[in-house]
Amino acid sequence: MGRGRQKAKHTKVARDLKYFSPDTNYSALEQELGGGSRLEEDLEKWPEYSAEDDADDADDLDADESKSA
Repeated sequence: MGRGRQKAKHTKVARDLKYFSPDTNYSALEQELGGGSRLEEDLEKWPEYSAEDDADDADDLDADESKSA
């Protein structure tokens, strides 16, 4: 018996979500997508994820392969 009321509530919520358009902070979005200094901070915190370390690892693998061959 309560299915009609439940379905109506879900429809209302879905419609509200579909047509909801929040204000967008474009300056914050630009900073987040730009990278910039944030990337440098992250690389200082987690140096194992830097691209330079990956290149060093690849060189180590090449050296190991040449020794075993």
